[in-house]
Amino acid sequence: MKSEKPKLGIILLVLLLAAIGPNIFPIAQAGIANLSKMAVDYLIPSVVLILVLILVTHLLKFSLLKRQIITGIIAGIIATIGLEIFRITGFRIGWMPGDLPKLMGVLLLDQFALGPDSTSNIAGWAYHFWNGAAFGIIYSLLVGRGKPWMGLLYGFLIGIGFMLSPVVRSLGVGSFGLQFKDGYQLFVVVSLAHIAFGVVLGWLVYKMNSGVPGIVTRVKKSYIKENN
Repeated sequence: MKSEKPKLGIILLVLLLAAIGPNIFPIAQAGIANLSKMAVDYLIPSVVLILVLILVTHLLKFSLLKRQIITGIIAGIIATIGLEIFRITGFRIGWMPGDLPKLMGVLLLDQFALGPDSTSNIAGWAYHFWNGAAFGIIYSLLVGRGKPWMGLLYGFLIGIGFMLSPVVRSLGVGSFGLQFKDGYQLFVVVSLAHIAFGVVLGWLVYKMNSGVPGIVTRVKKSYIKENN
């Protein structure tokens, strides 16, 4: 029987690469590094390397693993649309202090002083949807097929992490947005948006990853093969 170690190695590498996109924005908002520079140094290479690793899984005939990664990308992008329904609605009714994709765009192109334009908006939205895809990859690799409720929990935890992150604090509204208006609006919008993201993600991965093992199952298989 073939060893599971090469697959586990690819999974760990893809997990690390997928984590780069969602984390560089909070790092930038914490004042640690410039988002534009991190995009060039880390974000773009991470996206390219994930695409290369998809090709590697194809060449090595790791069909389930390839499907797992691609499913994560597709499901994450679609789930981001679900998130946006609530986020845009919340922004339009004044329950959010800023339009994050536009903010991402001006920071990505290092033109904060100039403000948003068409190019920065495209960059910001592309980055926003890539983050959704990255979270989708991570979820798909961790749970395999999983259960729909796992997606809901996953999305809610992402939302909690966001509300505790330097991104929200940098907007001047405090953790969980408690200093924004009546103190509950941001929490409600972010929670609903990320729950919607998780529900859509969990359902799509459940439908698309039939027969695909999660990382725990793969580790168990690897252990059994190595010790028998």
